[in-house]
Amino acid sequence: MDSDNGVLVPAFVAYTIGIVVYFIGMNLNRRIRVLRAYNIPEPVTGGLLAALAVFGLYAVFGVEVSFDLATRDRLLVYFFTAIGLNARLSDLIAGGRPLGILLGLTVLFIVLQNVVGIGAATLLDLPAPIGILVGSASLIGGHGTAIAWAPAIAAEHGVPNAMEIGIAAATLGLVLASLIGGPIAKYLLSRHALSGPPEDGPVVGISHQREATEQINHVSIMSVLLTLHVSIILGYLANQAIESAGLKLPLFVSCLLAAIVLSNVGPVLMPRVHWPMRTRALAIVSDFSLGLFLAMSLMSMQLWTIAGLAGPLLAILALQALAAAAFILMILFPLMGRDYQAAVLSAGFGGFALGATPTAIANMTAVTKTHGPAPTAFIILPLVSAFFVDITNAFVIQTALAW
Repeated sequence: MDSDNGVLVPAFVAYTIGIVVYFIGMNLNRRIRVLRAYNIPEPVTGGLLAALAVFGLYAVFGVEVSFDLATRDRLLVYFFTAIGLNARLSDLIAGGRPLGILLGLTVLFIVLQNVVGIGAATLLDLPAPIGILVGSASLIGGHGTAIAWAPAIAAEHGVPNAMEIGIAAATLGLVLASLIGGPIAKYLLSRHALSGPPEDGPVVGISHQREATEQINHVSIMSVLLTLHVSIILGYLANQAIESAGLKLPLFVSCLLAAIVLSNVGPVLMPRVHWPMRTRALAIVSDFSLGLFLAMSLMSMQLWTIAGLAGPLLAILALQALAAAAFILMILFPLMGRDYQAAVLSAGFGGFALGATPTAIANMTAVTKTHGPAPTAFIILPLVSAFFVDITNAFVIQTALAW
């Protein structure tokens, strides 16, 4: 669809381009050793390259390209439902204490992120509310939280371009989040001589050593899709019931919880049914959904919209990235146990603290595909980042603005 100064790419075409972008990133990672060494996810490589190409079209020809991302959002539901299907009750029990620790650390980091943002804004002689916008409102909160709070900050705190600042910070944060997790994990794994446990089937992703030898047929893929769809239907019904009770949750969270219940109750009630939990087929569908979601998210960034805010914004974000890295290395990794799971969680927290839950999972996937599974990490981080954070973040933002 064309307009006077732009092109809207329809959903099906955007979906197809996303697949191409993913393959470009995969081939570049195979050819460029440093990308593999620092665990940069394949969709990040391709997605950033595509975003730069789209920016080039704008810079040279003045054409604004945007994408219909309706299909992308469905992929997120598929991915988190697959995570839920892989959850064993033993993993959830084991994750009880780490879940509590990670939640407490996340609350602490939300406060720290706003302190850094407000402090940096003050040093740059900017209004303090901008520090909150370039703090937890847009980074750990992501685009949704930034868009939700921007109108109030613009109207009540004298920041007329609050929406543009929030969206720009969330966009650049997503890029930083995609790039910071892998190097952090590489440093921790090397520094502490850590490695993953023997594989018993991947929680997400297929290891690079085994992906060429695994045999998967159409029946296994169809079994995965059927189980995913049943879980999504149950999750949708649960989401409607929760919403009618006055509590609003993202659909992918209720689907994740429904899949956890199904994965643990289903085999007990119907032991003769073949359940596709922790199979290579489920890993492929999960990997595809996450990779394509992230590739489409990054390729759709309109970098020209943030060019005018580059100077002060980049300075504050650089401080935020340094603060996140220091927090992970000095506080989170030691308190989470200094083991392999803690290293994988550190990579994920880097993606989540500056970007979004899918970025965090992509960072962890890049690590586990090379070094081995970390099932507890893949359960507790989505629960914290998708379920607990929005409530806590809203309270902290409100308190900071009032102060």
